[in-house]
Amino acid sequence: MNVSEALATRKSVRAFLATPVERATIEEILVKAARAPSGGNLQPWKVHVLTGGARDELVRRAKARMAVNPRGGVPEYHIYPPELTEPYKTRRYRIGEAMYATIGIPREDKTGRLAQFVRNWEFFGAPVALIVSIDRQMQQGQWADLGMFLQSIMLLAREYGLDTCAQEAWAPFHEVIREYLNVPQEEVIFCGIALGHADAAAPINALISERAPLAEWAVFKETA
Repeated sequence: MNVSEALATRKSVRAFLATPVERATIEEILVKAARAPSGGNLQPWKVHVLTGGARDELVRRAKARMAVNPRGGVPEYHIYPPELTEPYKTRRYRIGEAMYATIGIPREDKTGRLAQFVRNWEFFGAPVALIVSIDRQMQQGQWADLGMFLQSIMLLAREYGLDTCAQEAWAPFHEVIREYLNVPQEEVIFCGIALGHADAAAPINALISERAPLAEWAVFKETA
């Protein structure tokens, strides 16, 4: 698979098969992803890999926290800007509606939507869970590096016939994660990544998010 194919087929998968992924495969993906650009070669990323009972225990702890606070808590950073403007606000709304439409959950079905939302904290059934953090002293440049590292993981997963879902939904559960994985306070828990084999029969995996046309966000200047 070439890079263009990996980019074209990468998407957020929200239903996985239970098929295990070999540790050697996970290690290869992470080692290769670490070649992502890193200003000053700081390599600011940290990753915890959870499989089997370790993954299940984090899911159990997250659900226990949900019994106290359904949203987990307050994340250590704004997942979205507090006052999101257009066109970004509409884009976020439309992708949410499109996702729920694939599984026939209308807007008024609050219970159904909540049940699907809770699947985030089950890693959508993926057998591999990655928890990604970054040193708290890092600034915008290093957060950009982290983003490129995450993209590298997701593209490499496609090369290995696997799929992913990057999940900032895990950020509000940073206290649960920190306690379970002994993550020091010097690290900000950024996101989770579900990794595994997509369930091709699941309707929700038919969702392909739209992209704005080139003319909306690119400016070409050819003469002085």
